Amino acid sequence: MGFPSATAGNRIKSLVNVLLVYPEFPETFWGFKHALKFVWKRASLPPLGLLTIAPMLPREWNPRLVDMNVESLKDSDLKWADLVLVSAMIAQRGSAQGVIDRSRAAGKTIVAGGPLFTSEHEQFPGVNHFVLNEAEITLPQFLSDLKAGCAKRVYRTSGYADMHTTPVPCWGLARLGRYASMSVQYSRGCPFECEFCDVTAKFGHRPRTKSAGQIIAELDSLVGCGWRGPVFFVDDNLIGNKRTLITELLPALVEWQRSRRCGVPFYTEASINLADDEALMRLMAEAGFDTVFVGIETPDAAALAECNKRQNQGRDLVADVKRMQRAGLQVQGGFIVGFDSDEPSIFQRQVDFIQKSGIVTAMVGLLNALPDTKLHARLKGEGRLIGDSSGNNVDGTMNFLPRMAPQLLMDGYRDILRRIYSPKLYYQRIRTLLREYKRPKVTAPLSWRHVLALSLSGVKLGVMGRERFQYWRLVAWTLFHRPTQLQLAITLSIYGYNFTKCCESMGIN
Repeated sequence: MGFPSATAGNRIKSLVNVLLVYPEFPETFWGFKHALKFVWKRASLPPLGLLTIAPMLPREWNPRLVDMNVESLKDSDLKWADLVLVSAMIAQRGSAQGVIDRSRAAGKTIVAGGPLFTSEHEQFPGVNHFVLNEAEITLPQFLSDLKAGCAKRVYRTSGYADMHTTPVPCWGLARLGRYASMSVQYSRGCPFECEFCDVTAKFGHRPRTKSAGQIIAELDSLVGCGWRGPVFFVDDNLIGNKRTLITELLPALVEWQRSRRCGVPFYTEASINLADDEALMRLMAEAGFDTVFVGIETPDAAALAECNKRQNQGRDLVADVKRMQRAGLQVQGGFIVGFDSDEPSIFQRQVDFIQKSGIVTAMVGLLNALPDTKLHARLKGEGRLIGDSSGNNVDGTMNFLPRMAPQLLMDGYRDILRRIYSPKLYYQRIRTLLREYKRPKVTAPLSWRHVLALSLSGVKLGVMGRERFQYWRLVAWTLFHRPTQLQLAITLSIYGYNFTKCCESMGIN
């Protein structure tokens, strides 16, 4: 297929119906597909990017959202549309190509943006226009040219957006009841530069933030739409700009929570140096944060140095994790094997670290070289790249030749998953967490979905599951030692069921 005409979009005389499409994610540990069934949900999070650009579109346009993770893209949707806008992450590459093919076959003009297309737009000749990088800058340029009849094929920028111009997402386009959580974004950028991470390549080293007022407006808008569940702050590193976080956002969130009859729990991502600031952790907990995802990566000092994970070097990482747990922040951890410096002992060391730290939700992946990263550039120069990254480092694939024998690395990786998600070790970690974890200060009201999940878990896990002995043992232990944490204990048990099913789909039993 050749490249489409750069003037394809210019033939549109009057744009009325605009279809915003979010492609489907493949099944991954991150998707919690099997856990979501317990609460009658279809996806973890809505497509925040598309919901954010919706209010940037011309007022006379009529937008419709189709998130293929919660509903199918129907032929009638494409027939209705005058223009198709697609946003995707790298892991959605396959589904995104399917959307493009169907839209082309229907004769629609296609506009694409988001991380996938920003990294590799050349791989998608079926797209008419690319609006890349940060939409606050490139989308107005495209819309202006489209209106003037001179729209180009590619819009990109090397600059970074002023996030104070970012509008409140258009939540009304999404079917909120089909999601387990909502999401907001406070900042972009990260002060660190890990070799395998593409965050700084896309968003820079200097973290930029919205105002506290903007975040409060987004939360008010969500609550106004009827949302009463948890909210994920999707920042790659919430504490990247600690001064603004401490002096502006967190105090505003504390006051917002106090003004409400029912609390809204938050969770986010942060670097390990959060553990150094007791006052900050206390303030985060008071503001409603109860969970934080941290990139631990590896307990091996040589590997941390290799990937320039300087914020993790020279630390007692287990002690750091436990300090956060005791502050009321449950730590979810990311781990990686496949570094050049990894020895065969790394597999046992990863298991030992995960068990000792009590990180229940431990996401262990194989190292992959994402586009636009220093790792990708290095491996390309060494002639070691062997394919495209899926953007999902827990699917059991790699896109480069590792130093360790590939079969040894793959067998070791699969053995880690087999062991940490086995009922015995998994339920041990839940108890380790509950011994340390301080109960959150802000909790959401118990809904009928939670009651249903508690009931279903008793049947699915406590009667039918291979983990039934460990499940009832945990329930009894929690009732005796940590009765206020029973809901969390059962929630984590359901997560374990999800991880086990994902392992089974990978042929790991």
